[in-house]
Amino acid sequence: MDATVSQILETLSIDPVNRSTSPTEYELMRDRDMSKKSMNGILHPITAVIALCVFMSMPRAESPLVGQPSTNADADRLLNGAIDIHLHIDPRPYGADISTLRLAASRGVRGVVIKNHYEPTVDLSLLLRREVTGIEIFGGVDLNHVVGGVNAAIVEHMGEALGGSGGFRGREPLAPRTGIVWMPTFDSENAVRAANQTRPFLTVSRNGELVSEVKRVISVIAKYGLVLATGHNSADEALMILREGRAQGVQHMVVTHAMDNPIFMDIPQMKEAVELGAIIEFDYRLVLSHEDQLEAIRQLGTQHAILSEFLMPTGGSEPLQYAGLDSMNGFVAGMRAHGFTDGDLDLMLKENPARLLGL
Repeated sequence: MDATVSQILETLSIDPVNRSTSPTEYELMRDRDMSKKSMNGILHPITAVIALCVFMSMPRAESPLVGQPSTNADADRLLNGAIDIHLHIDPRPYGADISTLRLAASRGVRGVVIKNHYEPTVDLSLLLRREVTGIEIFGGVDLNHVVGGVNAAIVEHMGEALGGSGGFRGREPLAPRTGIVWMPTFDSENAVRAANQTRPFLTVSRNGELVSEVKRVISVIAKYGLVLATGHNSADEALMILREGRAQGVQHMVVTHAMDNPIFMDIPQMKEAVELGAIIEFDYRLVLSHEDQLEAIRQLGTQHAILSEFLMPTGGSEPLQYAGLDSMNGFVAGMRAHGFTDGDLDLMLKENPARLLGL
């Protein structure tokens, strides 16, 4: 403590080392001195000195450190400006709905990308933006059977709808005109075979080469500046898709929950994806239950990772215990315990998703 401050505190009979002057006592002292203002409304000089000295001697709040528990304020801080690029909004039991969007907006969430494995969500996103204020709502399309499979026409429609061409109203003039195009997910050959199903599937590659329909879709994605997501295809196919995206000039690419079933990318493959210009998506609800995912994030660097699906409900099942906004405190504490800083979390939930979407 500064010697001058100590001398003044000694003169005022306040122990500078073993202070018992709690904030409550200081407030009482401040209130008494405030009553001694002069007639012209200026605070008495000695009162100002007392206030300054006590303020300087009070313990300072430190920034949250790695391993510290979280508080409601930490959760609120992380949610403020966060973006979820993977919010399922559909009639199924675990799907979100418009109340989820309104809750997210009320908690300061900056944006969401609404997703449906069975229907395009771009037109819906444009309508929801007019109903739910205070949050950016993006849409996309999963190229599954119900939309015609790997279908360039529906991606063309998406680009026109977002851009306001072809007779569509489009987004507001200053809003980013983008959305996510997921290569086949539930209907991908990789997903169907992994589930030991016998139903029809969608093939994205043959003999080590992407099929022509995939290349055509990627050209439309590049044309409209959309986001290319690798879907539920195999790790090798995902890398093929990213290489083609880079060759055709796609600027925004993401590997769909890279380490989850049925993709199972390993770290060298994820590093190659990053070198190709992609961001790696991890499921917010799963990372704390999977040390291999935490280690992958460490090796890739948090500047190359996105944590998504934090707005999704748990469905009452483990290990999705951190899903939903009410579990954010536990998530923050868990990530700190594993060595991740608040800056790391900001990158993965705020800055990287914003960069992916061009915000």
